[in-house]
Amino acid sequence: MNIAVNTRLLVPKLEGIGWFEYETLRRIVTQHPEHTFHFIFDRDYDERFLFSDNVKPVLTFPPCRHHPYFWFFYFEWAIPYVLRKIKPDLFLSPDGWMTLRTDVPQVTVIHDINFAHHPEFFSPAFRKYFDKYFPKFAEKAVRIATVSEFSKQDICQTYGIGEEKIDVVYNGSNELFRPLDAGEKARVQVQYAGGCDYFLFVSAINKRKNLPNILRAFDRYKEQSGSDVKFLVVGGRAGKQEELDEVLASMKHVQDVRFLGHLPAKELTLVTGASIALVYASLFEGFGIPIIEAYNAETAVITSNTSSMPEVAGDAAILVDPLSVEQIADAMAKLASDNYFRSLLIEKGRGQRQKFSWDLSAQKLWACIEKAMK
Repeated sequence: MNIAVNTRLLVPKLEGIGWFEYETLRRIVTQHPEHTFHFIFDRDYDERFLFSDNVKPVLTFPPCRHHPYFWFFYFEWAIPYVLRKIKPDLFLSPDGWMTLRTDVPQVTVIHDINFAHHPEFFSPAFRKYFDKYFPKFAEKAVRIATVSEFSKQDICQTYGIGEEKIDVVYNGSNELFRPLDAGEKARVQVQYAGGCDYFLFVSAINKRKNLPNILRAFDRYKEQSGSDVKFLVVGGRAGKQEELDEVLASMKHVQDVRFLGHLPAKELTLVTGASIALVYASLFEGFGIPIIEAYNAETAVITSNTSSMPEVAGDAAILVDPLSVEQIADAMAKLASDNYFRSLLIEKGRGQRQKFSWDLSAQKLWACIEKAMK
């Protein structure tokens, strides 16, 4: 079987959906040498993404930049042109986008439809594109995979898609995440937080991730506790962040907040494992990979009581209202002061993390593909 795959997010600095593509595809192509996989890249590709001899790279033009105009041109013109040349039996798109201009059977992975619930986070052009095309993608797909039961029900209810058409394929966690010993934790704290304990935020910084409210909560916690605890932010900014800038300008303890930018996976595993807790109080998530990464690093978690996060976190995290500065601050105070409670959450995290692995993700995504071909 010839399978064409949209691999435009396999880039040197992998984030979010890019990690899903990397971890699932490298397993699938090596486990199924009887099939040929045509990886479609929109720019010069890294040879490390050609995981096996049965992967054939295809380079398209122009690069699919982050704008609806380029999305339309890429998926409605460039991709159909490539598919006519390849003549695949199936087109797999792991990032949710598809093409409406082909008769090739398509499987797409719609990770979430946050844009349908929080249109205020997107420009008018983005909202118009998502509202017009994603319902059509969901309808045209032979099968859909998504990353949580929450997202499955959300897609079904929002787009009127039958449950039988959608498979849940949970995310996994990078295998590098592991617990650190006391010496390792001390060295990481010295390197990144001046030898102090710290809370951690990990994500691309956009409005949906709720960093302004989280920092308000940290400032409140610092004011009430008098603690020397720091706050580390890992991730790059995505677009303008006026509210974040205003919060930083008004914080009494802004000197205790450190922005580290994007970190390589090896460094991120250390920073995660040495933290008091991951604070992942996002407004909306289709899954939330950092939660599982923290569980694998045996780090406590504070996360939101909304969308998919309770499903992923189970009973191993403190769940908070992401709009409540008080609840987030109280959760920080609890984990910073109560070692016994934090150890209980970590123990529960050891059990919850067993539900999620990239091996399971690859198996379930391949099962979805096989269903599409029957």
